[in-house]
Amino acid sequence: MIARAGLKGWMLGGLVLIALISGGASPLARRLTAAALPDLSSSAAAVPAEFTFTGETTQGGWIRGKVPAGTRSLRLDATEVPFGADGSFFVAFDRDAPPGATLVARLDDGRAVTRALTVAPRAWQIENVNIARREGGPTEAFMALRQPELARIEAARAMRTDAQGWRQPFIWPVKGRISGRFGSQRVYRGEPGSFHSGMDITSGTSGTPFVAPADGVVILAATAPFTLEGNLLMIDHGMGLNSAFLHCSQILVREGDHVKQGQVIGRIGMTGRATGPHLHWSMKWRDARIDPILLTGPMS
Repeated sequence: MIARAGLKGWMLGGLVLIALISGGASPLARRLTAAALPDLSSSAAAVPAEFTFTGETTQGGWIRGKVPAGTRSLRLDATEVPFGADGSFFVAFDRDAPPGATLVARLDDGRAVTRALTVAPRAWQIENVNIARREGGPTEAFMALRQPELARIEAARAMRTDAQGWRQPFIWPVKGRISGRFGSQRVYRGEPGSFHSGMDITSGTSGTPFVAPADGVVILAATAPFTLEGNLLMIDHGMGLNSAFLHCSQILVREGDHVKQGQVIGRIGMTGRATGPHLHWSMKWRDARIDPILLTGPMS
């Protein structure tokens, strides 16, 4: 014997089925059909069939977007790229990135969706100097100090946290005069020197506070000054994106702390190799050096 609730459901399904087969559905059957069949249009529209993204496809730039529906894995050229449960991802392009890159999503059904990217070149600030570079590399004594520091920086950048700051529009950690721009470089009688890896911001005197440009987790907070960076603070924003703040006079957070965008995290100084108080802010995605101003926009 069919229970009353089961009988009601069976009769409802039968009416819908008869109406669909006969093609001559009554008004009642049409109403039942509309109620019984789910509307999939809104959920389907929320998941893209192709890549969608916004950002700056240029040297030192970045993009943030969503993978196609059904993506199992994602690559940027030869680099495996993680993405969130909602399909969101972040990738960036080095200061010296080549003119092209390719996103490849491998789908659950084995198909691949590709998107070719054109990476626009930048006109970097180049200063030609009519003197030769100083001969000889760093001394053994210096490298004895430097190697452990480089190992700590590399280990910090290799850390993966649950930070979600990569999803946010970034803000400036401090406002002031930009005294050094990302990507600028000196050329010594035709021999290129190292390019400037971040943005130098001069704001007041030592002790001026600066804030987190986005949410993150503290992955390095130097308890003693590094030879070049001085008091070094590093924040992971998630998905391989991180910020480094150099020459601090004081660090106000500890390793492992979760910080929020706009939270005061340190004070500007001139520790390490610096000629005056300023904040050097550099950013990296994986091994790619990127330009902070392309994440914040111009300073207002």
